[in-house]
Amino acid sequence: MKAMCCVLALTVVAGCAGGARDVGAARFASGPISNACNGSERRASNPGLCGCIQAAADIELSGRDQRRAVRFYNDPHSAQVVRQSDRPSDEAFWKRYSAYVDRSERLCKGL
Repeated sequence: MKAMCCVLALTVVAGCAGGARDVGAARFASGPISNACNGSERRASNPGLCGCIQAAADIELSGRDQRRAVRFYNDPHSAQVVRQSDRPSDEAFWKRYSAYVDRSERLCKGL
């Protein structure tokens, strides 16, 4: 009986191990976003973080979307313009971009 309780307790604890994490996702990649990130003058940028952000972009954004997002590094105001736009194509892009930002925050936290 005691052994059965221990097995049950271990099963419950093992079942609590994450689940919401991006298991299996690459945490480093190279591409247009990592290049823009590494080339930016932001204090927090470093090759590990920029590569992780690129990995999130590879999951959430098409190549075209990534090239569009690169512009935000040089012109942050353009992101605000897109976010506030009423054009359906801008609204669709912003939804994809927001999903990318959310995934980047989850995947790259602490880098």
